[in-house]
Amino acid sequence: MPLKGRVAIVTGAGGGLGREHALYLARKGARVVVNDLGAEQAAGVAAEIRAAGGDAVSAVASVTDEAAVAAMAGRVLDDWGRIDILVSNAGILRDKSFGKMELDAFREVVNVHLMGAAICCKAVWGTMRAQGHGRIVLTTSSSGLWGNFGQANYGAAKMALVGLMQTLAIEGDRYGIRVNCLAPTARTRMMEGILPEDQLAVLDPALVSPALLPLVVDDAPSRAIVCAGGGHFARAQVTLSQGRHLGGGDDAGERLVAAWNEVADPAGQVVPAYGFTQAEREVASARGNAAVEA
Repeated sequence: MPLKGRVAIVTGAGGGLGREHALYLARKGARVVVNDLGAEQAAGVAAEIRAAGGDAVSAVASVTDEAAVAAMAGRVLDDWGRIDILVSNAGILRDKSFGKMELDAFREVVNVHLMGAAICCKAVWGTMRAQGHGRIVLTTSSSGLWGNFGQANYGAAKMALVGLMQTLAIEGDRYGIRVNCLAPTARTRMMEGILPEDQLAVLDPALVSPALLPLVVDDAPSRAIVCAGGGHFARAQVTLSQGRHLGGGDDAGERLVAAWNEVADPAGQVVPAYGFTQAEREVASARGNAAVEA
């Protein structure tokens, strides 16, 4: 069992994808905290795990409730002495085209997906740092990575989680904390009505959960975005093209328009190790061109 002795918290685990995540991690040996807003649903999944020979408890808390999440993490430490894995899965949908969307619906989705994830990460961060080990999986989406009609709120929140992952991974590296993203496609209540029935039929949530394993084992990567659905797995990247130094001047914008295809050419694109890679390359390019011009 690759996760024997590890303790995992899975949010939004009372049904759908979160339930499958909890069951999967338990089968791999982890002790699981099943978090959900629904007490009955969370208790039911925890009971399923125990009935199968695993170890699990339920924890009722909204991921947007700082005090409740902190209390949940405190109880886990009291009972099991450590927190190794956080799978931030809880979420909601409030789909509508942007022109028709009320800003309250935008705030609500961002609050649950982004702030809820940040609150959960904050609740376990100190523990993971102190024990020199942690694995965090944030749930992003193709809607954030590439956009989907009617999901401006959801897409914005999901892409923001990629940014959260990038920085937490850098800050957690020295403490043995690995942070990654999972972009799932699965038949859940949130997906009903979005895809046709024949497509939903092949998107069993259980086919996504194996994507968790490489992200939570001892030799897990960090800053990976894994896309999973229907038994298919891929990795997405946030890349930077080679670009071209054009300098300044009143006609710089016009020269950029003329050179657009070259600037945007994906050939030779790189995956920056950190955000300042962009600035470092720009400074080097400007200095190099200045030297040539001199």
